[in-house]
Amino acid sequence: MPRRRRPNIVLLGIDSLRADHMSCYGYSRLTTPHIDRFAREGALFERTYSPHIPTTSGYGSMLTGMDCFSTQVVALRHQGPLRPEIKTLPEILREAGYATTCVGFSGNPASRGFDTYLTYPGWGSWNEGRSPKAENLNAVALPELERLAKARDPFFFFLRHMDPHSPYLPPAPFERMFYHGNETNPRNTSMEPVMAFKPFRDYFASWMPPGITDKDYVIAQYDGAIAYMDASIQAIFIALESRGILDNTIVVVNSDHGETLYDHECYFDHHGLYDVTLHVPLIIRYPAKVPAGVRVGGFNQHKDLVPTLLELAGIRPEPEITFDGRSLVPMVRGEVASHESSFYITECTWMRKHGWRTPEWKLIVALEPDFHFKPEVELYNLVEDPDENVNLAESRPDVVAHLCQEMDAWIARREEETGLPNPIHHQGDWHGHEGLGPFTSSQQAYDTLHIGDPNQAARLQAGPAEPAQGSDA
Repeated sequence: MPRRRRPNIVLLGIDSLRADHMSCYGYSRLTTPHIDRFAREGALFERTYSPHIPTTSGYGSMLTGMDCFSTQVVALRHQGPLRPEIKTLPEILREAGYATTCVGFSGNPASRGFDTYLTYPGWGSWNEGRSPKAENLNAVALPELERLAKARDPFFFFLRHMDPHSPYLPPAPFERMFYHGNETNPRNTSMEPVMAFKPFRDYFASWMPPGITDKDYVIAQYDGAIAYMDASIQAIFIALESRGILDNTIVVVNSDHGETLYDHECYFDHHGLYDVTLHVPLIIRYPAKVPAGVRVGGFNQHKDLVPTLLELAGIRPEPEITFDGRSLVPMVRGEVASHESSFYITECTWMRKHGWRTPEWKLIVALEPDFHFKPEVELYNLVEDPDENVNLAESRPDVVAHLCQEMDAWIARREEETGLPNPIHHQGDWHGHEGLGPFTSSQQAYDTLHIGDPNQAARLQAGPAEPAQGSDA
């Protein structure tokens, strides 16, 4: 008998998608009805975390099965390629006979190894009008899916959706789906601190309505962008089903990181090591090995995805390939309750910080002053204060000391295991200003860091590190 063809793999990497703004994760607004239905046909993971913020390091872990010590990637503006010793998922799958294509993901170090790279317009501005990002993606992705489905070999198809990433400009009717007020009401002053934040105000002004006063309007645009994207993603599901390959395809919904909206003064972006940024969705559908309707409560991280996909696909990598993550299949089957529930977290976006998260506590330590003038040490009780609003660092120095000890011991162990230094300490010019060195004060950071327009933001996301020009970062 001929050998059964391996399953296809479709990975939807949705940039900046907060798990808690999806209706299948309990959000009060019906933002993801199609993904909700998809989730009921597979396994939804309730506690998936992106421990290394932002995009570059998030996908670096998601597509390699490694943590930041192995990849040495922690910064948005990571300098240089991914370490050659690290195998990416498309490289592993290519050796297993897969055809590989990615859409909208050609500049990240972890994008190495795809056979085919396709792009689409994934940004926008107020002057350009509403931005149909997901429809632009579908216009490229659906013909490519048709080509891959007709071929003899199994395929790995990675789609990077950008709708929840700012600028939030969903087309009609989604821009009014969750907002029915007056976004320029002069009596509403909730946007005053947002537009007063000098590093980002030019960027915000490039895509928010002129005269915007109501922060709830902007949040509704984020939610509308998710709902619009959800409707467009349904076309991918239908395409797989109409070709008769849906059930022989491992389909994954994941995100590189969440998003801060009106949270923690990190307005409408994805920096800060708070759970709104760390907690991401993970949903896997594959009827052959993943039972329908499972909600998995155990902790897991991005590094667990690659070993999970390989086990589901029945692929054993070469003996020299090992992973920092572990397969989630035993967790789906109920054989394992959770992977590690205490873990190391890093951020190197607009601030350079690291910390330690446990089920009860969150420790955040600044490695240099940040442009929000936040304290050097933050401590939150995640049980009593899940929104992380009350900093207990000064009142609970005993907890700070204990968590620092745990974190330092883990760092020392990983440095010994990998023979590599902690990369968070070796990101020269991470802010994009060549030769500047670490910030010495929050005021210096505030006066130096700046993002001016969507084109500049797109360059930061898509390309290698470049020296900043003038005040731009």
